[in-house]
Amino acid sequence: MRTAYSVETVRAAERELMARLPEGALMQRAAAGLAAACAELLGRVYGSRVVLLVGSGDNGGDALYAGARLARRGAGVTAVLLTPDRAHDGGLAALRRAGGAVVTADAADELIPRSDLVVDGIVGIGGKGGLRPEAAALVGVVERSRAAVVAVDLPSGVEADSGQVRGAAVRADLTVTFGTHKPGLLIDPAREYAGSVRLVDIGLELPEEAELEALQDVDVARLLPMPSAESDKYRRGVVGIAAGSARYPGAAVLAVAGALRGGAGAVRYAGPAGDEVLARFPETLVSDGGPRKAGRVQAWVVGPGVGDHAEGVAEVLEADVPVLIDADGLRLADRDAVRGRTAPTLMTPHAGEAAALLGVRREEVEAGRLAAVRELAGAYRATVLLKGATTLVAEPGGAVAVRVNSTGTPWLATAGSGDVLSGLAGSLLASGLDGRDAGSVAAYLHGLAGRFAAEGAPTVAHAVADELPSAWRGVFPPTRPTR
Repeated sequence: MRTAYSVETVRAAERELMARLPEGALMQRAAAGLAAACAELLGRVYGSRVVLLVGSGDNGGDALYAGARLARRGAGVTAVLLTPDRAHDGGLAALRRAGGAVVTADAADELIPRSDLVVDGIVGIGGKGGLRPEAAALVGVVERSRAAVVAVDLPSGVEADSGQVRGAAVRADLTVTFGTHKPGLLIDPAREYAGSVRLVDIGLELPEEAELEALQDVDVARLLPMPSAESDKYRRGVVGIAAGSARYPGAAVLAVAGALRGGAGAVRYAGPAGDEVLARFPETLVSDGGPRKAGRVQAWVVGPGVGDHAEGVAEVLEADVPVLIDADGLRLADRDAVRGRTAPTLMTPHAGEAAALLGVRREEVEAGRLAAVRELAGAYRATVLLKGATTLVAEPGGAVAVRVNSTGTPWLATAGSGDVLSGLAGSLLASGLDGRDAGSVAAYLHGLAGRFAAEGAPTVAHAVADELPSAWRGVFPPTRPTR
């Protein structure tokens, strides 16, 4: 499990550790890790040209000490001080002893274009509200250069806790972060500024409950429902799909496709696209009536492609089983009915749908995805999976970490992809996973399947569904051949 902690938690852990260490030892640990990462990126340190962008915080100190280490290995290192009177004294002295140079910001225009590496130590993890004009100007110079860029702890201009980017920000090739990931390194829009992320262990002791967490293969493998020798199709769970319409029969087909590959033993379909579903998936149990007449299920998926048919949505919300609401169902579902449910509810909006539910502009959701998913979960008293380049899963009340998905590809932004995800997650609900686990495991497998289906080229939703078995198998370690 990859975890991320808030700035407040990180600061508290740093204070506790510094109280037990000699003065400056913690910064030296960070600088050693930073210097090693810079050296690896450079390949050849001796003779390389390195520019440090140094602000007034501890990040500037980390950059200066790391620059001193690179200078001792033969790099030509120059520190550009944005606030010369507030730069870290010990770091400055170390850099000068190692033969490094120190200049003011007005020299950056000439230095940065000739450099091999730029180290961003402008603003630390406490930075909020965007960069000051002089720092923003430096960011522009860096963007126009061909130098590799390493950010110290977090790219300057992005907010650590929220992942928001308010104006100019450094786009790093590599971010070297210390002690733990920060939420902004894992969620958009900040994540795209971080480049590759390297975590340097500096010995922080952090609480068990993180602010954000991202599942890895081993976590997903542990959560996936696996049949036993005594399992039958009903014990494995039955998922109901209330989706599709005369206008959008494909939504029903794709939701069923995802559900059939999601671990449940059987899929019941209730809707007007039964002929289309049976033509593609004859194993589906199709009902001519509405959800109430479909038969017993352990979970429902409602909404993909239903158009304006609110009756089926209302019927599903009355069921005393877990319910996943997606697409048109999000628009048609009565908010009080959702809030009043006693069985679990999982909502799966994209940014536009989330904006409509919250009564804000789409741009506000995209700029502050973490805040939006938490607000929506609280407003509806439901688990919310906010789809996007980084999919987030939040529980109401904020008692547990928000999950962020680490798989996927931009090629998943294609018609019907979300219908496959809904069916998959609904099947996992029927298999016994709770809303948070079902949503985050489904997002993980869906992202992997999208990668496999695309292989760097455009793909379509049914191809993503076809790759779900490969994604499922892919999270398990390879087995040794038997003799």
